[in-house]
Amino acid sequence: MTPQLTVDFLTGAISGAPLQETLRTVADMKGYFRDEVAWQSLDSQRVVYRVQAFLPVREGEEGGLFLGNTFIEPGMVADEYFMTKGHFHRNRNRSEFYITITGRGALILMDEGRRTVFEPMEPGSVHYVPFNTAHRVANTGDSVLSFLACWPSDAGHDYGTIASKGFSARIRKINGVATLVEEP
Repeated sequence: MTPQLTVDFLTGAISGAPLQETLRTVADMKGYFRDEVAWQSLDSQRVVYRVQAFLPVREGEEGGLFLGNTFIEPGMVADEYFMTKGHFHRNRNRSEFYITITGRGALILMDEGRRTVFEPMEPGSVHYVPFNTAHRVANTGDSVLSFLACWPSDAGHDYGTIASKGFSARIRKINGVATLVEEP
């Protein structure tokens, strides 16, 4: 039997079966970066990140798994790195795995008590995102950050909580170093 899907482990690109693809530009990230003036100065059509997702079962169906890859471009908004929007899972008791393929980054994790930590990401690193935990990734390097993700098909995504309340801390470049800085 021929595989439905292949992954290029040099780049992380997924090909084969029908994929759902999402592109996020600077314009799509309104309200996510702390420096609104710096955000407005960027080309609104500049790509911040893109996602490929293989969804072999219907979203919400219990017992299935999804596989995806995210490619975050290098870039800054003032002292803050390009990042994903971040989310909780709608079904809060679902976990996820991330596997870093290329680049350098930070996996930012925030529990429901708003305690935030981060884990450095580098090629080959594997990260477990616990249930009840919001997660987002920032590209702290000079090249594209690519990572694979695997999550339950019934996890869902709650982007609204992060859009309205944000994370309690951000990854910022302080004295040339990616640093977790608590928000007021």
